[in-house]
Amino acid sequence: MTTNVLILCTHNSARSVLSEGMLNHWAKKLGKDVRAHSAGSAPSGRINPFALEALQNADVDTTGYRSKSWHEFSADGAPPMTIVITVCDSAAAEQCPVFFGGSGGQPVKVHWGYPDPSNAEGGDEGKRRAFELTRQAIGYRMLQLLQLPLETMSRGQLQQALVEISKS
Repeated sequence: MTTNVLILCTHNSARSVLSEGMLNHWAKKLGKDVRAHSAGSAPSGRINPFALEALQNADVDTTGYRSKSWHEFSADGAPPMTIVITVCDSAAAEQCPVFFGGSGGQPVKVHWGYPDPSNAEGGDEGKRRAFELTRQAIGYRMLQLLQLPLETMSRGQLQQALVEISKS
């Protein structure tokens, strides 16, 4: 059974999109039955071009990517989520969305915060660098997630493992 992972941020334009791309990319390469989705509590309606560029430079297919609302994932017929990850930067007093789940029950929730690369200084080159570093950091955690025995873990074990990953 597919493990569905929802990655949330406020605008679904940068960090959550990088996360969705990296998790799907690594899951496909490793032959894991994991599917990432991303959404926002207040979607911007557009994906940051630097996020798309960073993913494309890493050979991640971004076909069909769009900024979307989390309501799509709590509606009837939405895929049941096993894991919900928030990626906003609460250290910067950024408001993180709280997801209550859909018809599939309550997913395991964890916060993996990243500074917003959209706010990087140094013009376009500074933003490109920030997006690439964020993509790499996210990719590392997604690889750690994919090393977990997701099919056999209890909810408590999964929660603890995801919290441990957040510390790396």
